[in-house]
Amino acid sequence: MAPLQELLKSSGESAKRISAHSHVKGLGVDCETGVVRDVEQGSEQFCGLVGQTPAREAAALVVDLIKLKKMAGRAVLLAGPPCTGKTAIALAISRELGRRVPFCVLNGAEVYSSEVKKTEILTSHFRRAIGVRVKEIKEVYEGEVTELAAEESPVPDPASGYSRSISRVVIGLKTTKGTKTLRLDPSVHEAILRERVEVGDVIYIEASSGTVKRVGRCEAYASEFDIEADEYVPLPKGDVHRRREVVQDLTLHDFDVANSRPTQTFSEDNDVIAVLNNLSRPKKTEITDKLRNEINQLVSQLVDQGKAEVIPGVLFIDEVHMLDIECFTFLNRALESNLAPIVIFSTNRGICTVRGTDMQSPHGIPYDLLDRCMIIRTEPYSKNQIQRILSIRAKIESISVRTLEPLACENENGEEGESSAIPDDALHILATVAERTSLRYACNILTPSYILAKVAGRDQVTAQDIHEANALFLDAKSSAKFVMDRSENYLS
Repeated sequence: MAPLQELLKSSGESAKRISAHSHVKGLGVDCETGVVRDVEQGSEQFCGLVGQTPAREAAALVVDLIKLKKMAGRAVLLAGPPCTGKTAIALAISRELGRRVPFCVLNGAEVYSSEVKKTEILTSHFRRAIGVRVKEIKEVYEGEVTELAAEESPVPDPASGYSRSISRVVIGLKTTKGTKTLRLDPSVHEAILRERVEVGDVIYIEASSGTVKRVGRCEAYASEFDIEADEYVPLPKGDVHRRREVVQDLTLHDFDVANSRPTQTFSEDNDVIAVLNNLSRPKKTEITDKLRNEINQLVSQLVDQGKAEVIPGVLFIDEVHMLDIECFTFLNRALESNLAPIVIFSTNRGICTVRGTDMQSPHGIPYDLLDRCMIIRTEPYSKNQIQRILSIRAKIESISVRTLEPLACENENGEEGESSAIPDDALHILATVAERTSLRYACNILTPSYILAKVAGRDQVTAQDIHEANALFLDAKSSAKFVMDRSENYLS
């Protein structure tokens, strides 16, 4: 019997990937003073953001308003040039609010669908951003994980390429009253991976469904330095098998989808017909207003009975200028609803035409909706800030960049102060490229530069690798100039 983490190591690593904003952990604003602090990477207070001090302070105030439930009927607009951290600030707001507050992301171009109406897509995303915390009494197995292993099947599985599959998952749970070893179905290991359960975590497993929920890290490990731990919880009291109050975090959209699916009865006579009907059914279907009103009444009854709590979340609409006048009119009405989430818009446009009209307006948003918005401006990064961002991205992607000269950090007033021990000549060249092109382009050629360095037998990226990668790829401005100079060679 082998440890579960070793058996599932390959699948866990393959699922892990680095996104454009993997380094964003929060806003980096001091809770007591409200001052933005840019600390070095590796510190417990490191948030992943650089610069944009006024925007981050304003976003911190928005977070406080959301937590105090004082943002009803208002929206936030993040406006600024491209590559100034608008999406990063929106994601930092979601990190500050925590995992229990719903955070739904929508791009302005996603509303244009041939199958579903634009207002229906907006409505579904509004309801995805409204959380419902439901409390139920269920039979569970709860305790601190003392053993986490897997039993391999003695016979190779042909379906998995004749490799040995997991036949049973063994979990040991401990409480103040005793211990218990559970041998569970192999399907449970997917939930264990999803919750990132390790030995020393406090979890509970629902007896009826096998659902695994990680409560936190046992307080016996509180002396360890564990920056990844969400919170420390005491060792559960009583028996391992018990009845307890289980809290489930759902959204109104989850209720809509669960109640919109028709219940079907299958028999030997209609199995094939039912399957054919399911295949011909469209993948996206609209949920009626009648059903939504019934769901709202049901949730209101649960709230009155003390069995549920409504948690307004955040709906982030990126590229909001892509919406048209019909969508903006809907948003004006939806923001006045009793069940309305906090809406955050983002755009990089200046004065432009509102889609569906001939009207010119700032950011492509009608004036009546713009009047509802608390507008947060973002400014272009300085060269020193660009170098620091590139240094953070290099460390997140495990790329070693040759360091010769230290970078200057910024103090609380945004002025350059004493130098830190990060960057170098290669980062200086990369920052120069970013200044000439864009920050996104510089981040894009960072990994190719590392691959070129590895091919040349070097473990560190040098200025030569940056120049070579820059010569292989074109940025947006260079590509536009190339097309204009050779327009006769392209179809128009």
